[in-house]
Amino acid sequence: MTEGQKVVLVTGPSGAGRTTAIRALEDTGFEVIDNLPLSLVDRLLDGAPLEHPLALGVDVRNRDFSVAALLELIDHLSESARYDVEVLYLDSSRDVLIRRYSETRRRHPLAPAEAPGDGIEREVELLLPVRARADVLIDTSDLSPHELKDEIFRWMGRTGSEMLAVSVHSFSYKRGLARGLDMVFDARFLRNPHWEMSLRALDGRSPEVADYVAADPRFDEYFERVSGLVEFLLPAVGDEGKSHLSIGFGCTGGQHRSVALAEKLANALAQAGWQVSIRHRELERRAAQAGLTPKHSG
Repeated sequence: MTEGQKVVLVTGPSGAGRTTAIRALEDTGFEVIDNLPLSLVDRLLDGAPLEHPLALGVDVRNRDFSVAALLELIDHLSESARYDVEVLYLDSSRDVLIRRYSETRRRHPLAPAEAPGDGIEREVELLLPVRARADVLIDTSDLSPHELKDEIFRWMGRTGSEMLAVSVHSFSYKRGLARGLDMVFDARFLRNPHWEMSLRALDGRSPEVADYVAADPRFDEYFERVSGLVEFLLPAVGDEGKSHLSIGFGCTGGQHRSVALAEKLANALAQAGWQVSIRHRELERRAAQAGLTPKHSG
């Protein structure tokens, strides 16, 4: 029997962590839509089958929100064999919700001209029937955003480390650091294939250049230390709740040494089971200038 389309309705009082939960679901492969009017949900689901499970963020800010309409939607989806629906309800104590609103200085959607506490009381009472229908209830009163993401991952049967995507970049220091890097390693001390005329026109993806760079007496210890540090840190970075880590290798021209190291590290991480992509900034730039399609490794 074919399983129905997975649909998770994420709801709860404002400030309880719904946005964090939705982002965590997105990191696990869900297609996420936030604040879609309830009247449009049927139209969305009646279309072609979705490739990914779907998470819908629903709260009192939805344009046509009502508790009755939300309960009717839950009933409709639950009764159909086409859907595998779950209601994820994020809750929190009133005191914590008030403190969170006080810290952000935001107005409550149900009390725009009053104190946030008034809106919180109204919303909590309003959502009691929905809370009673929850398949999964997470109290976020004592949870940090990272801890809430961990709770979502545990519910989905996955860990933060499993969700971590790693990208390995090469770049030229002459053009500055590549943007968005979390870790940067300098390869300029290794011997440079640029000065070998037979290698100058090649790049670090070629076996000849990779072998030349690896023949430097300092290469093996350098790579062992770098890869050991990265493999040590990756599980901790994933458990911290990050969904992506960017690692960069830089050399003078961004063509030989940094490319060879990026390729070697990416291959080692992929073999260890990590989700890895590779970007070579200078090679892609040159390919674009030449009107060629740059090659991306995954």
